[in-house]
Amino acid sequence: MDYPGGTGEQTPGAAPGAPIRAGIPEHGRIPKYYAVKTRVAALLDELGEGEPLPTERDLAVRFEVSRETVRQALRELLLEGRLRRAGRGTVVAGPKLEQPLALASYTEGVRRQGRRPGRSLIGLDRFPCPPALAPDLGVQQGAPVWHMERVLLADDERVGLESTYVAVERVPRLDADFEPDSSFYGYLHDHLGISFGDADERLETVLATPREALLIGTPPALPMLLIHRLSRDTEGRPLERVRSLYRGDRFSFTTHLGTKR
Repeated sequence: MDYPGGTGEQTPGAAPGAPIRAGIPEHGRIPKYYAVKTRVAALLDELGEGEPLPTERDLAVRFEVSRETVRQALRELLLEGRLRRAGRGTVVAGPKLEQPLALASYTEGVRRQGRRPGRSLIGLDRFPCPPALAPDLGVQQGAPVWHMERVLLADDERVGLESTYVAVERVPRLDADFEPDSSFYGYLHDHLGISFGDADERLETVLATPREALLIGTPPALPMLLIHRLSRDTEGRPLERVRSLYRGDRFSFTTHLGTKR
């Protein structure tokens, strides 16, 4: 098999942003599973979204490798979101959901891509604010706060888990007036006249806890994208603290960068 030469050379015909030289080291030796993964990825492009993948046995025969080699290649494609489980089989996955790193709700981001957003309430609890949370919400220790936990949905597919903390004094009737499957940002704006001004966010990769993996419906080994957000209203008052966990195989995040003038 011939490989492109020189360090940094892009594989001919590769899409912009693809790995340089298709991920092949300069010495030209690649693991057998990676060669199979590359060939399966090309097969996915031919099949199209939702189409079933041939069985491990069929792929092993087609590529003349062991089933374990095929299995390792498919594991990586599953983690990357190129494949997804469907019943007892595996099918070609659709494109990842792009969520902007901006002061916009999850609902807005999903709708922009033609998907149907939704949320499933896990719990809404009221408790005295602990010391570590008080500065984030701008309240005294012991003041009542809400904690709302919801599973994030896209076309009824579970794609994330969201925990929201907010002071009861800001939203006193959250348990009575709010529809848990709707946008919290929309509720604040439309019912309480509260608009978001700015926020601080931190993004990291993590593995879900066993409980989180069960709620989202993923294996514990699947990488997750975790966003911590501290939001303030247009007057600069602390408003909410949110912990959002997104499936790494179903989401990517976008932002616009510019220079200050």
